[in-house]
Amino acid sequence: MNRTTLSLIAGATALAAVTGFAALSAPDTPGAESTAKAAAQLPVERTSLLCPAPSMSDIAETSYTSFTPVTKGTGSGGKAELRAAAQESPDGSGAGGDKGKDDGQSGERKTGKPMPTSKEPGKPVTGDSSGAESPALVGTADGRFAPGWTVQQTTEVAAGTGRGLQGVNCTAPDTSFWFAGASTAADRTDYVHLTNPDDSAAVVDIELYGKDGALQSTVGEGITVQPHSSEPVLLSTLTDEEQTNLTVHVNVRSGRVGAAVQALDDKLGGDWLAASTDPSGSLVLPGIPKDATSVRLVAFTPGDADADLKLRLASPSGLITPAGNETVHVKGGMTTAVDLGDVTRGEAGSLVLTPTDRSVPVVAALRVVRGKGDKQETAFIPATRPVGTRATSAANSAKGSTLSLTAPDRAATVEVTASAGSEGGTPVSKTYTIKAGTTQDIEPPVPGGLKGRYALTVEPKSGGPVYGARTLTATEGGVPGFTVQTLPDDRGTVAVPEADEDLSVLQK
Repeated sequence: MNRTTLSLIAGATALAAVTGFAALSAPDTPGAESTAKAAAQLPVERTSLLCPAPSMSDIAETSYTSFTPVTKGTGSGGKAELRAAAQESPDGSGAGGDKGKDDGQSGERKTGKPMPTSKEPGKPVTGDSSGAESPALVGTADGRFAPGWTVQQTTEVAAGTGRGLQGVNCTAPDTSFWFAGASTAADRTDYVHLTNPDDSAAVVDIELYGKDGALQSTVGEGITVQPHSSEPVLLSTLTDEEQTNLTVHVNVRSGRVGAAVQALDDKLGGDWLAASTDPSGSLVLPGIPKDATSVRLVAFTPGDADADLKLRLASPSGLITPAGNETVHVKGGMTTAVDLGDVTRGEAGSLVLTPTDRSVPVVAALRVVRGKGDKQETAFIPATRPVGTRATSAANSAKGSTLSLTAPDRAATVEVTASAGSEGGTPVSKTYTIKAGTTQDIEPPVPGGLKGRYALTVEPKSGGPVYGARTLTATEGGVPGFTVQTLPDDRGTVAVPEADEDLSVLQK
């Protein structure tokens, strides 16, 4: 085995260990170069995604859209598919139990249609389910379907607690998740959904942090999530304290899980709260709807040191400091909430947090409300990673989608590509320039002759880092339903380390 092969295997092992969701296979081709001259970006060859059980409402209607962008350098094989999390394990042991039994077809249950199985990169596929029996899903993609694979889960609930539009990007399994903005208040019903895709049980601790620090709870320690199963944990069962603003830390002792918080409000609808990006001294929370009537920032620093942050709004005209909310002080180990009101004042906006002095790692999210009176709806925007090389948003339709892009530091040029539709249509691309310190709301391009749902792929071409979010809207009964998904880098490629030695002499 030569040095190149060893380096590729090391790179793949490190990637799988760190991200828990992507793997790169090393080529073992006779006659390959014995040394690599420089690091190369190569497509990942396997990706895993987990979708939480969408709703406990009998009147919930859920749609799924699966999409893989076309990536150079991939082969011709592979597939992407979703299956019910509690289906029998690969060895036929039925690890998920009776609760997850289906009729034997991939991802199909008696109450729903088969979940989407991708046919080709560059074209979305869709699936639907209904009612409270819709399961959590476990998805895998390999070969040419793995790089950048994205699955969007969107649910409409017509009435009851959490009514409105709820959306979430299915997430990769990992070992640590931070959620700022959860609650155990009397008018909230918040669940942490834990999904285990593996053949062995996972052991999870759920830690809660309120305005005065950690909440005492032994119930949240050592939660076992059985193989190929999903466990919704009601936050109010973990503590006797009612807290309006909580930070939740999901820490996996053994194994790995996918995690998301479903936040349901008696009066303000509800949505999924996705995990914040890893704790960082500077954060960007993109895509606040311009008609937001109420915006609340919830922030938390995991360490003992306090964090002092400068608040700025990246508006269409530049960076603005909100009057009366120039800075926020976050005490170490305590959750801080700041009500920003209608901070966008009718314009597109993204919140930019930077340290006023020393940098202290922070996690954060926004709770955003649209509408007035009894016609209000809620969504959440967590701090996110930049778009990076490429990011994808699935499940767009001809109307009701808004793409929000911000360049907090330097101007940037971005190419946005609308894929073919799930039932027909021709891809189209358009280039946008985002000025430094601004946010631009874009009515995204639509494929020619669109039929069905389509995906948007965002690729920065030049300039500084870009952050993005996509908002879906659907008004029903006068309630302005909406959901926001951020657009972090899809991690579809991995840098293969440079080889600095030739070990081919060791081959026998």
